[in-house]
Amino acid sequence: MRPGRTHWLELPPHRTSVRVARHATQARLSSWQIPDEACANAVLLVSELVTNAVLHTLSERILCGVARLTDGRFRLEVHDGDLTGRGIPDCRPGPDDENGRGLLLVREIADSWGITRSPFTGGNAVWASLATAL
Repeated sequence: MRPGRTHWLELPPHRTSVRVARHATQARLSSWQIPDEACANAVLLVSELVTNAVLHTLSERILCGVARLTDGRFRLEVHDGDLTGRGIPDCRPGPDDENGRGLLLVREIADSWGITRSPFTGGNAVWASLATAL
């Protein structure tokens, strides 16, 4: 993500960080005048990605970033501190399971997404790109 057009937030690995990340993402995208529907989708994705980092990794910190790539696109990133090298497991929840659908939502909502190793934390960096107009 490009400096100057990127907003980073460092969070502790607590459940309350999910709410903080949602509000920070909402505020940043609103300041960029991103349309409401794209903003709502981004807030949902950030919520899912930060929740995964909090619940499924042994991170000491989580980095949450949002960047405006162009006038028509932006990108979300969540970096965890999972140094095990396991990556993100592919989850296939059953119809009665109450959890495990976060990345399924990311796949459905994002225009593109992926997982890499984080240059900042050494853990996973999960990213998703969205268009500003739906």
